[in-house]
Amino acid sequence: MIRKALISDAKAIHKLLMGYAKDGQMLPRSLSEIYENIRDIYVYEDQGAVVGTVCLTICWEDLAEVRSLAVAAGHFGQGIGRQLVEACLEEARRFSLRRVFALTYQRDFFTRLGFYEIEKSELPHKIWSDCLKCAKFPDCDEIAVCIDL
Repeated sequence: MIRKALISDAKAIHKLLMGYAKDGQMLPRSLSEIYENIRDIYVYEDQGAVVGTVCLTICWEDLAEVRSLAVAAGHFGQGIGRQLVEACLEEARRFSLRRVFALTYQRDFFTRLGFYEIEKSELPHKIWSDCLKCAKFPDCDEIAVCIDL
């Protein structure tokens, strides 16, 4: 079941994201950042446990980012990631946003959902503020993808 995250989900979200961050697959998110952004986060709950999460961050009047997409090991291939991204896209449409982007290592996953690859230089400089926190900056190897709504 997909739902908006609750305060009580924050520690489970943090644990899930940190597993990916330790592997260098995403930027780490502090527990404090999760609490600060909890209203932007969706979770996928299975039998009372958070097994997937994603965040939709509005960047500008017509642009949002899908970020911190993670699915717990053992739950891959069940459509959880797709459903989480689709929930973000639906919310973006409700806000009348025109474009949604993601920085990812999973290009094929996003292209199956209708995203297309773009140059990172097309993204506003404001977005790069997170990149400054990354150990890979300025040699980022993530791929920028975007979808027009």
